[in-house]
Amino acid sequence: MNQITQHTRLKNLITIAILSTIAFLVMVFFRISIVPAAPFLKYDPKDVIIAIGGFLFGPLAAFSMSVIVSFLEMVTVSTTGPVGMLMNGMASCALTCTAAVIYKKKRTVAGAVIGLISGVIFTTVIMLLWNYLITPIYLSTPREVVAALLVPAFLPFNLLKGTLNAGIVMVVYKPLSMALKKMNIMPESRHGTTSTVNNPRKINIGILLVSCFVVITCVMIILVLKNII
Repeated sequence: MNQITQHTRLKNLITIAILSTIAFLVMVFFRISIVPAAPFLKYDPKDVIIAIGGFLFGPLAAFSMSVIVSFLEMVTVSTTGPVGMLMNGMASCALTCTAAVIYKKKRTVAGAVIGLISGVIFTTVIMLLWNYLITPIYLSTPREVVAALLVPAFLPFNLLKGTLNAGIVMVVYKPLSMALKKMNIMPESRHGTTSTVNNPRKINIGILLVSCFVVITCVMIILVLKNII
């Protein structure tokens, strides 16, 4: 039994390492500007992979992946140093760890939806605060300038980034988890019974709910940007 447990842990660690690598690669190759008012803010879908890792292996895995990917980003493509690493890691953790904690307690589609939406809201709030406090330091910019960008730039960016990532997670989590199970990388059930997240009807409802949340948020952001630009 001990050998089986060790083997399972080793497979989990290998899978987390692979997911961290994928998260890093998508961060490097899929960075785009999504807010015209602040082209220096880049969207990348690394949090999609980290959130999936959190759903599969728990909030500690999400935290570990967030730290690993943020560190790799700092030593490769980022020019903001340790402060940038702190900001990137915090943004990833706020979304993925929040979602993973809630999903761990309620392993259903509803739990995934609630977790992701809670993660988006928490990320948006916490990053507004941290951008106000930290961004003036590492950009050497007056705090008044950063404060003036909170609503027209940082708010829509974090909302749009979070909702896009949440929507993508709901679309890809089911097929990816099933593929990992078929490859015997993760067990058929985390708790000995079939999870309700495997119910296709409930999966579709979850995708619909998150998609509606994404659409509504994006429309609100577009309206805000039209009034500002």
